[in-house]
Amino acid sequence: MKGSDRPLSEAYDVALLDLDGVVYVGQRPVPAAAESLAKARAAGQRLAFVTNNASRTPSAVAALLNDVGVPAHADDVVTSAQAAARLLAERLPAGSEVLVVGGMGLRHALYARGLRPVSVASGRPPAVVQGYDPRLSYGLLSEGAQAVSMGALFVGSNRDLTIPGGDGPLHPGNGALLRVISSATGVEPIVTGKPERPLHHESILRTGAERPLVVGDRLDTDIEGAFNGGADSLLVFTGVTDHMQALTAPPNHRPTYLAHDLTGLLVPHPEVARDGGRYSCGGWTVTRDGDLFDVTGSGEPYDGLRALASAAWQDAAPPAAEALSGALGALGLPRLR
Repeated sequence: MKGSDRPLSEAYDVALLDLDGVVYVGQRPVPAAAESLAKARAAGQRLAFVTNNASRTPSAVAALLNDVGVPAHADDVVTSAQAAARLLAERLPAGSEVLVVGGMGLRHALYARGLRPVSVASGRPPAVVQGYDPRLSYGLLSEGAQAVSMGALFVGSNRDLTIPGGDGPLHPGNGALLRVISSATGVEPIVTGKPERPLHHESILRTGAERPLVVGDRLDTDIEGAFNGGADSLLVFTGVTDHMQALTAPPNHRPTYLAHDLTGLLVPHPEVARDGGRYSCGGWTVTRDGDLFDVTGSGEPYDGLRALASAAWQDAAPPAAEALSGALGALGLPRLR
């Protein structure tokens, strides 16, 4: 975990922002998100909205962002569909047919790369691409499986097993849908979305970022994607990850910074000072003795969480949740979101 003596909006030139669980949930704005992003832009930080959801076109995503109070244009949006289309265009001749098991986001991305979306396997298309679509039918999944079984290259937009539901419960994501074709054919897809590198690479190419900061709510997509791309990351707790999951994360799921929400872009992040088994940040000190964690102090709870995370992450193998539960309670933070 790093410290920053400047607000993150000044320390990083581009924020690569996840959407669901960070800016909005379903179609509801996350509290303080729009105001925080407006202030980050005013401080000179450029914003890119990076999503694993391949069902919407960039224009549709930009429209939703505007609806929740975040001004955005289609060029500000980077999707896993665009990353998939780039990968396919690099591997197939121009004008090649691609069987689309998904929605309009994939079809538009393929057209933009000079490829021809189709919906049936009878023409033996050389590739199949699958992305999330809430209206995905058994018939289209069957066509995709037939094409893959005949040797078509199989590309998936992302492996997210779940997506935020907007009404509380999680819903099945594209990772769960991918298993239909992969289970039927025995063929594993090439995946382009987070945490794989193609979407991060697409984001850097489109934004020209020199010091990108990945901002997300998921450890296994946003934070691992930043790790795989060699970028710093900010984890917010307005989506699917809770405090305990962050503290018990393996090394490739550990963010650079922690904040409750996007207001974390607007403030410095105090560095955690270590003295043997003592970790201090702001007004908090965490003392670790083996698997025992003692928390003392007061002040901003997330300063204490940074100290506690640094103590918990001193080893590659994270401590058990039971050892950290009391420490979280001492910070006034819930174990579960």
